[in-house]
Amino acid sequence: MFGIENLWLFVVSGLLLNMIPGPDSLLIAGRAAMQGFKAGSAAALGIGTGTLIHITAAALGLSAVLATSATAFTLVKVLGGAYLIYMAISMLRSSGDAGEAEVLQKPKASLKRIYIQGLVTNLFNPKIAVFFLAFMPQFISASSDNKALAFIVLGLIFNFNGMLWCHFIAWASASLSNQLTVSISLKKWLSRFTATLFGVFGVRLLVASQG
Repeated sequence: MFGIENLWLFVVSGLLLNMIPGPDSLLIAGRAAMQGFKAGSAAALGIGTGTLIHITAAALGLSAVLATSATAFTLVKVLGGAYLIYMAISMLRSSGDAGEAEVLQKPKASLKRIYIQGLVTNLFNPKIAVFFLAFMPQFISASSDNKALAFIVLGLIFNFNGMLWCHFIAWASASLSNQLTVSISLKKWLSRFTATLFGVFGVRLLVASQG
């Protein structure tokens, strides 16, 4: 159908790739642990929206610009890396020396803001665009009459499976957080640890090569 080949292998490979930890899964797990399943779901939906944009751009050939233009690739990766580092710094500042009462009274991030965080974290990662360009064509026949349509269909399947995994992460993180009695001090250190990981991912993205 649509010139798609080895669909079963694509589905299995996509699921395994989605399970590899990264800034997206970290954001989902962190938000779900701190604010519950809805917050984790909002982050996941933002990430899914970003993935859909990547898929559409790749199908239309726009992502090829990132794969071939060093300037475009560098610009996007700098924006993405800077945003991850900004998130890390914000989390470190919010988990600073605040007392227990201040932590408890601190307003939670809105679902809209969490959604946008997920969207931006995913959208400004040029490695994702390059990944789709390298991964998807392996499952599309060279004789396909509509390669762009086949690309979009595969992308939708990939994103659907990814959303299932992302929402599992949100559910598992929220459930685990609800079952554990975590002290304010431990929550601070967990927030700092998560912020550090965001910083690491941000630096890795900044130094990432195009190939």
